[in-house]
Amino acid sequence: MHDIEPYYNWRHLYAAEEDELSPFYGREYSEFEFTNTVYNYYVHPQWDDFGSRTLYLKVLFADYQFNFAIIELLGEWNDAIENDIMTLKREIIDVMIAEGINKFILITENVMNFHSSDDCYYEEWWDDIKDEGGWIVSLNMPAQTRHDFEKARLDYYVHLFENDKWRTFQPQHLYNLIDNAMMRRLE
Repeated sequence: MHDIEPYYNWRHLYAAEEDELSPFYGREYSEFEFTNTVYNYYVHPQWDDFGSRTLYLKVLFADYQFNFAIIELLGEWNDAIENDIMTLKREIIDVMIAEGINKFILITENVMNFHSSDDCYYEEWWDDIKDEGGWIVSLNMPAQTRHDFEKARLDYYVHLFENDKWRTFQPQHLYNLIDNAMMRRLE
């Protein structure tokens, strides 16, 4: 797990630690000091800790003109014990919504497990953004994780998409692709 780095080919376009509106503004990173873990496995120091013991993230891109953010996740999404969705919603998403972000692309291909609880925070997130034309998309969730997510009926709030070529797009192009698909889906 320690060699899985957040996607870095957009770093010349956006860095959350340099964005004054980001919840991670001013953070400093080490390339050599591994301190965060998912259970007994260290994670790469470029991942951001937001208060969960099993889930980390990296804001890969945020665009306040078009009101979208691309966030990559790593680890185990555990709502049953850790209430990760509450922590994610309160510590990251609420801050971003306050700055005008209402469209969220979650890159979830490195979310190895999902354990559900209730859907209250997903519903709250959806209610916070739907009237503004917002949406939440999970991209490339692994099959077993996706199964558990769908079983909990959370795909009503978080739309599940697949696109193995997302890394070939620039952030604005990926957003346009997903936004167009969401406009068709939500009509």
